[in-house]
Amino acid sequence: MRLTGKVVLVTGAGQGIGRGIALALAKEGADVVLAGRTPSKCEAVAASIAEFGGSAHAVACDVGVRAEMDAAVAETVDRFGGLDALINNAATSVRRSVAELTDEDVEACWRSGAVATLYGMQAALPHLRERGGGAIVNFGSSTAISGNALFGAYAMAKEAIRGLSRVAAREWGRYGIRVNVLVPNAHSPSSEVFREEHPEMFARMEKALMLKRVGDPEADIGRAVVALVSDDLAYLTADTLMLTGGI
Repeated sequence: MRLTGKVVLVTGAGQGIGRGIALALAKEGADVVLAGRTPSKCEAVAASIAEFGGSAHAVACDVGVRAEMDAAVAETVDRFGGLDALINNAATSVRRSVAELTDEDVEACWRSGAVATLYGMQAALPHLRERGGGAIVNFGSSTAISGNALFGAYAMAKEAIRGLSRVAAREWGRYGIRVNVLVPNAHSPSSEVFREEHPEMFARMEKALMLKRVGDPEADIGRAVVALVSDDLAYLTADTLMLTGGI
């Protein structure tokens, strides 16, 4: 229970990696606010957390709309009395070749990724300062680092997040705020669809991983976020943590 007394806001918490992170945080004693565009999904995660005695609250939030991100942070503080960590997990991905990318493709990835991350960080800043510090965990992607085909718009947004995170870490370190980026490889609704539609390709991809398995959202990604939020990694900032199973 090393996060007892900590308040954490997780975006995109209704499914996949966000859900796994929320469960891991709650099991360590954190009060977790679950933000997502589909309230029913976040409420279901909150119910799962309540079953093992954890503390969670669901809020409806489109992270790409500044007013909704501001409102989610405000509701977090009103309900639990403060904010100690922000997990900017929500994002939209588009698969299309660079030559065929449309303005709509770029806008969808950019607004839900880089812009939403900025909105969340700006909304959280005064509350983290009031607590005397805290942690922000943003999300990159191995598709951007490796330059995977068909992920041009997504890669633009994800690499922008890494740059933004490094700058914020430098500017906000004086307040005791740590800003890091996590690059995950874990099961999610989209990966399950991909496995069903392309089973042989998925099997080849999994076999190519050094650890020979795709990560678990809670055990592999969620527990790492717990470490980033806790004092275990209190001296880590402006860095990128690769949790890809060895892509």
